[in-house]
Amino acid sequence: MPRHLLMRLRAPLVSFGGETIDSHGVIRDFPALSMVTGLIANALGYDRSDFPSHDRLQARLVMGTRLDASGARLVDFQTAQLGKRDEAWTTRGAPETRRGDEDSYKSPHLRHREYHAGLDALVAIRLEPADEQPALDDIADALDRPKRPLFIGRKPCLPTTRVFVDMIDADDLLDALKRAPASELCDFRFQLPEGQGAFQHSQSLDVCDERNWKTGVHGGWRRVLEGSEPQVIASESQMNSSERAA
Repeated sequence: MPRHLLMRLRAPLVSFGGETIDSHGVIRDFPALSMVTGLIANALGYDRSDFPSHDRLQARLVMGTRLDASGARLVDFQTAQLGKRDEAWTTRGAPETRRGDEDSYKSPHLRHREYHAGLDALVAIRLEPADEQPALDDIADALDRPKRPLFIGRKPCLPTTRVFVDMIDADDLLDALKRAPASELCDFRFQLPEGQGAFQHSQSLDVCDERNWKTGVHGGWRRVLEGSEPQVIASESQMNSSERAA
């Protein structure tokens, strides 16, 4: 059976960003393929200008999500000073800067950003082809020891638990997500690419969540299934023990 990596996306605030409308940053119910690509690339230490590596990683990712808790939605009103040459230590050993001067503070950018509060998502990924670099083991190591701080969608959204969960062998993404342990037995919502499992009750949707990393623009569409299924509580013997230190 194919090998899958499980990731836990949990934080007080989470942002599964969708299409931005003017100054309103909306969110989706499930994480975008580009967001998970960016999170993994950040952990691996990819330079943001390394467009081919980002594009290739995104093309190889096969991803599905189980929502363990949907949480609530809130809207944050922000006044963003985007220009002044402030420095922020967001990387190890090198500051991140912006361009601008003192006058840029006179006209702050006003915007609204949506967030999920209390959301808890389990993401299963595999890589196709599996024999290229990075491999799943490389990603697991990077998630435990990231080259840069990890965030879930936006920089204020810092994970409150270990992102890497475990490895599991499963027939497809739905099988992997249903085998993964859960805190309670109930129906969970899932999102999967077509062909990665069948639901009793589902709907087929087209989502635009693939990014052209050179232009920074999202384009193209993926067909996904969203639905609910009863959760199968897995025992430890069903999981592949990763034997990794947190």
